[in-house]
Amino acid sequence: MASVKNLKKDINQVLGDVLGTCYLWEQAHPEADKKASGKLMEETIALFDGLINKLHAKDVKDKKSHFKTIGKELETKATALLEKIAKL
Repeated sequence: MASVKNLKKDINQVLGDVLGTCYLWEQAHPEADKKASGKLMEETIALFDGLINKLHAKDVKDKKSHFKTIGKELETKATALLEKIAKL
């Protein structure tokens, strides 16, 4: 079973990397409109907040499957965010 501590670290690291990638894109393209990248950063922060709230849910009956679901959601949504950054 994934521990809460390790899952928190994964969420922080993965979504921090996504934010860093957005920031690097902005630095590499100073002439580009920052609205799209700003929107992606806001989406990333909202995803972080949502995943942390799910992680701390108290009314979970099967913690093992709950944590696996959070891990899978992190993976799929972070991949989707990186694909959006690549399309900028």
